[in-house]
Amino acid sequence: MSPAAGTDAINNLIRVLSPGSRAACKAGLLLSVTANLDVRRKSPQNKNVAAELRSTEDAVDRRDIIAIGGSFGAVSAVQRLCHDLPADLGAAVFIVIHVGPSGTNQLASIFNERSSLSVTTAAEGELVRKGHVYVAPADRHLLVIDGRIRLGYGPRENMARPAIDPLFRSAAVGFGSRMIAVVLTGLLNDGAAGLADVKRCGGTTVVQNPADAEAPDMPMSALRASDVDYRSSLSDLAALLVKLSREQAGPRMEIPSEIRTEVEIALGNSASSDVVAGIADPVPLSCPACGGVLSQVRRGPLRFRCQVGHAYTADILADQQEDAVDEALRVALRIMEERAIVTQKLAEEARMAGRTAAAASYGDRLRESRGYADTLRRAIERATSADVS
Repeated sequence: MSPAAGTDAINNLIRVLSPGSRAACKAGLLLSVTANLDVRRKSPQNKNVAAELRSTEDAVDRRDIIAIGGSFGAVSAVQRLCHDLPADLGAAVFIVIHVGPSGTNQLASIFNERSSLSVTTAAEGELVRKGHVYVAPADRHLLVIDGRIRLGYGPRENMARPAIDPLFRSAAVGFGSRMIAVVLTGLLNDGAAGLADVKRCGGTTVVQNPADAEAPDMPMSALRASDVDYRSSLSDLAALLVKLSREQAGPRMEIPSEIRTEVEIALGNSASSDVVAGIADPVPLSCPACGGVLSQVRRGPLRFRCQVGHAYTADILADQQEDAVDEALRVALRIMEERAIVTQKLAEEARMAGRTAAAASYGDRLRESRGYADTLRRAIERATSADVS
């Protein structure tokens, strides 16, 4: 083998190593092989070394990207997980927990107190490192693109930013079978669609056992949305993740273009009608956030996107519609009560002026307004009782 061929072989190997390993391997491996080229020339079994290195490409890959999402009850769950994960974990960890849009996200400092791994709030452009935990900041989607942190300012998904689905999709696009996605305790079903996309890209999926979760909605929704690889209790989760991170990743799979499109939307790139039309079909529904036309996403669990880019699962859309109905009923009740007050004053004025016919007419309108108000009040009470039950 010529020196040039030997160098090409090493570069082929270096290209398939994880980013954190390349710098260390390049100097050591290149020096070792070039120093022993004469020995390799004399060894027939090494004459096809470049081909052998390429053929072992998959053996080099490990599951070194762990993306975790949770909501209600997830703070204590992640505290436990950060405590249980070992300091020598050979993977980078990314965490999205639903937080409010304003203020500073203090979750990283909370998790860091008991963690054997370093935990920080993710920063734009930060290079991904193994053995580190990155927490999504407030009001930004946490994305992993080309080995770096990206903080997306795209529209809210499932009424949240940061949302879990964008993190899962971006990691699946960038790392495929090298990633592990985990859905923890939480309400509603953010993360379920993203978990299904992870499966399509060859990643490994894990869900907290619903019986073990403080809020089982999200784990149960994830289990319904796709064929999940592992179901784990919180107490066993760290050991499972360590085991998976040490195993060989599966074969690389082609990444569907529509998943890449949704990552671009979360990043903040334009979600024009043409872009949305590439992944969804219009339906006669309006977006709860902006009032725009919704389109039904063609693949995966039942979901919708508007032309601005707001995204909803069917359950969350229905929940938002119920909130809108409740708000509309309360506004209508207020208007009817105010109408009754004004009509009563008009009736009293007519009686004092001796306009008997006008007073009687206002009296009829007063009873009508009060009747409408009573009907609206009962509807609100029934809706509230149904939500509580």
